[in-house]
Amino acid sequence: MNITDVRLIKVDGQNRLRAIAAITIDECFVVHELRVIEGDNGLFVAMPSRKRTNGEYKDIAHPINQETRKMIEEKVLEAYSQAE
Repeated sequence: MNITDVRLIKVDGQNRLRAIAAITIDECFVVHELRVIEGDNGLFVAMPSRKRTNGEYKDIAHPINQETRKMIEEKVLEAYSQAE
């Protein structure tokens, strides 16, 4: 699996949200609404999620292993740093 494109929109504001991203996988599948968040230990990438009726958030798309999560995070944060 290769991430072949990252599109990123920076967000200005007072909250911890820094950007919204979309990734393209192998030039044939797109995942929208990844969020770049300023956490207590620096930036991280949050997967797309929906608010459930009980108020909790549930990921609607996410990697199933740490290696893939790391690859996605590295690509998105690289795009974020280049957009500054």
